[in-house]
Amino acid sequence: MKRLRKLVTFSLDDRKFALYVSAVQRIIRVVEVTPLPKAPDIVSGIINMQGQVIPVFDIRMRFQLPAREVQLSDQMIIASTTKRTVALMVDSVNDVIEIPEEKIIAAEQILPELEYVEGVMKTEDGMVLIHDLERFLSLPEEKALDEALEALNRDERQD
Repeated sequence: MKRLRKLVTFSLDDRKFALYVSAVQRIIRVVEVTPLPKAPDIVSGIINMQGQVIPVFDIRMRFQLPAREVQLSDQMIIASTTKRTVALMVDSVNDVIEIPEEKIIAAEQILPELEYVEGVMKTEDGMVLIHDLERFLSLPEEKALDEALEALNRDERQD
């Protein structure tokens, strides 16, 4: 019996990406992002969702895509890592698909330099990169984000 993997596919410009459904909590319309002082460049800022402060990752920057103004049609994928809940700003969420596990190519076979990509799958529209959110931030970025969030918490307690 073939093992199927469920993925949420999304777009940035004309490129397609995916996350495993198991990592995705919800998909929301874009909301205002508050800058987070001293956060790494890859972090656009934070959002407050039901009292929870969530860092927003700039995945355009990670994939070296040109920056663009936020559109009202943009969406945010709220996802979980072992360390924290994060938000990814995307142009659009396309679909939830099921794909046989053997159709997913391990990223280190073809894209070893992209540590934050877990796998690649082929579709009629081309290649889709599957994100590994656990490795999305480098260790220095992770440390800088932790410090920025701790500073924010200290500031809030002092108010």
